[in-house]
Amino acid sequence: MTTPPAAPARATYREVFAVGQFRVLFTGYTLYLGGETVKMLALSVTVYAGTGSPLLAALAYVAGFLPYALGGTLLLAYADRWPPRAVMAGYDLVRAAVAAVLAAGPLSPTAMLALVFVTGVPGAVASAARTALLPELLDGDRYVLGRAVFSMAAGGTQVIGFAVGGMLIAALGPQGALWITVASCLLSATLLRLRLAERPRRATTAGTATATATATGAGAGYAVRQTWRVNRELLRRPEIRSLLLAQWLPPALVVGAEGVLVPYTAQIGTPDAAGPLFTAVALGMLTGDLVIGRLLTPRRRERLAGPLALLLGAPLLGFALSPGPVIAALLLAVSGFGVAYQLGLARRFLTSVPEANRGQAFGLALTGTMTAQGLFAAGGGALAEVAAPGLVAGAAGAASLLAVLCLWRILTPPSA
Repeated sequence: MTTPPAAPARATYREVFAVGQFRVLFTGYTLYLGGETVKMLALSVTVYAGTGSPLLAALAYVAGFLPYALGGTLLLAYADRWPPRAVMAGYDLVRAAVAAVLAAGPLSPTAMLALVFVTGVPGAVASAARTALLPELLDGDRYVLGRAVFSMAAGGTQVIGFAVGGMLIAALGPQGALWITVASCLLSATLLRLRLAERPRRATTAGTATATATATGAGAGYAVRQTWRVNRELLRRPEIRSLLLAQWLPPALVVGAEGVLVPYTAQIGTPDAAGPLFTAVALGMLTGDLVIGRLLTPRRRERLAGPLALLLGAPLLGFALSPGPVIAALLLAVSGFGVAYQLGLARRFLTSVPEANRGQAFGLALTGTMTAQGLFAAGGGALAEVAAPGLVAGAAGAASLLAVLCLWRILTPPSA
């Protein structure tokens, strides 16, 4: 494994937000997150109320995750072949149409899951385009803090989204709340189209061939072959493969616990506590990224990646004792704090991937993350069909701890 370059000079969040194009990208991302949070909560509540199945409720919770498995293996080449603004704004319009159909309420719970799954496939390309654009807007430690800001947006928007989403569902019903997602999608698409500067497609390692194929109208067949080829090349590199596993496994196993929170609250007799528990996870993520990103130097973040990753799973062991909602929320908040370990991997991953295929590399990382989270959440839901949800959550925490220990040398390299 190659030695990572010297850590850059420490940046500040003020320097990050001083970049106007980053502010546009960030605002679009928060609109995306807010709409998806409301949609995910409304869909999970609708499916569980209609079926009473923990497995289907878990599938509803991750219905937007699993399509990344297809998008990441079939379409990721488009993240470097298409202009990022067109990709992101276009997918916002697709999401708006899907949310409108869900809000109209003509579909059964199974059909709703199928629709969200199918139309979520191109989401891998849009997410890859967004993530790959970030290092083009921010350099050095500003990039790492920009990643932290995006992660904080995920936590903070979910805090607000779950709280507001729960109130909207109570006041308007799940279908009524889904119209909020429609509005957020349209706002995001408009903002990106009008305020985000157009950038050309990113060249690939096969630049001339790609340009020729694009010019001659090569279609999806070429994109699939290109996606597979570059994915294989990336995964053959030991450093990239190791860093991908370190980003994928520990948090994905924890999502196995999050996927059974709705049935867990029913188990302990407080079904209305699902929203606050999800909020606790998001609040922990927000706090962790804010504290770790603001108070620690770049080198210390990298050194503490392993210990922070242990916080993901360790608190979840307490769910085996079926704690009440207050203790459960505290345990989930600490677990969410541990997600900040990924800040210690951000610079190492960026410097390890070829710039020409940066979009696909980030897309592969996102694809693996979303796919693994979807699979483990679905697995947690399946286990909850035959075991108490609290035991399932505790098992997910133990599995995450084991993954961190197996990846310890990657998470805490001697040269960090």
